[in-house]
Amino acid sequence: MKKLELKFLNEEEKVVTISIDHPVEPVSEADVNAAMEAIIAENCFYSSGGDLIEKKEARIVERNVTAVEL
Repeated sequence: MKKLELKFLNEEEKVVTISIDHPVEPVSEADVNAAMEAIIAENCFYSSGGDLIEKKEARIVERNVTAVEL
């Protein structure tokens, strides 16, 4: 399963991650940048360390799980 992780810094300079399952591919850098800017501007997510104030990074994470038969 793939996830889009949006990482921000909050007022305490701690990393806050917002994960989005099954992102639309190909992921557009411009769209991700605009979404992250909007999240910061609208202050729409709560963080125990204060408001989200800065973009840190965005990345696609893919996890593969293979069961081992016992």
